[in-house]
Order: sequence, then C-alpha cells, then structure tokens
Amino acid sequence: MAALLCGRMKRNKGNFIMKIEEIKVKPIGIIHTSYTETKGMPVQGIFEKEGIGRVELFPEYLDGLKDIDGFSHLILIYCFDREDEEALVRAPLLEDDVHGIFAVRSPKRPNNIGLSIVKLEGLESNGLVFSQVDILDETPLLDIKPYVSYFDARGNVENGWLDKHFINGKVPERTILR
Repeated sequence: MAALLCGRMKRNKGNFIMKIEEIKVKPIGIIHTSYTETKGMPVQGIFEKEGIGRVELFPEYLDGLKDIDGFSHLILIYCFDREDEEALVRAPLLEDDVHGIFAVRSPKRPNNIGLSIVKLEGLESNGLVFSQVDILDETPLLDIKPYVSYFDARGNVENGWLDKHFINGKVPERTILR
C-alpha cells in the first residue's frame, strides 16, 4: 500500500512559519468491518454495541501488540481514504446547522485522519478483534494506542453544540447514518 500524505508546519528558529511540507504516513494494517458504505453505520462506535471489526496488522508490526490484551479499549487512528472532499464549514450528521470543521467530526477534513475508540474483544494471529465499530471496511490503519482512563477521561467536559442533542441522557435518532 502506498504511503499517505499529511501536512506539517515547518519550524524556523522555534517559531512556526506558514510553509507546509508534506510528510508520508504509512499504514500499519487494514481495518475490516461489515460496513461497505456509510448507510447504516453509527456516527460513533459507542452507538454500535453488536458489530465486530478486525484489525489485520502487516506482519512487521505484529510484535507491537505485546501486552495490548491488558487494555479494554483502544484508539484506532486511520485514514479516511475514500474521502476526496474538504470543507471548513459544514452541517454535521446530528443536525442541519453549519459548524466549523474543527467543531465537528466529519471526514471532510483538511487532513483525512480519523480516530475511533473501540472495545478490544481479543487477539488473533494477525491482529485483533474489536467492537463498537464505526469504520468502513478495508480502511487503512495508521496507528493503535491504548485508551487509558487515567489520561484520556476528563471531568467537567462541555460538548458545545452537541449538548442539546443529549439532554437527560437521551440518544439522538441521527446517530445511525441513513
């Protein structure tokens, strides 16, 4: 699989300058899920309790799974490889109001990088099995990190425009793509 490109700011004496260089990011594996299209897929994996996905790691990265079985959840970082549109403002999936791209989780981003928190279900000889799936089948995997509640969970979180959609713990109807 060919290397993917991401933008990076070049430093000049410790200060950022506005020249952008391209850097290469190579996939470490492929994510396999039952979702071949976005229709029927949840907007976030927490809304999908039943689906199972698999990470197929390329052989040279399998040793990197050592001790990962001690974690219940993982962060998968991947490329939105089927997305060729970019928008700095857009309506998110949960509503029709327009927001800035950095206030939504749309795949139509300046850099086509996605992340999902998934539940580790087990290991296989060539990778791992996970639930809480919100990723398209055959998505290039860039990295895996353990979800660590001591580092990743936060208290007193404000969720901006999203809070109105989850009043009293109610899950909005538009969490599954139609």
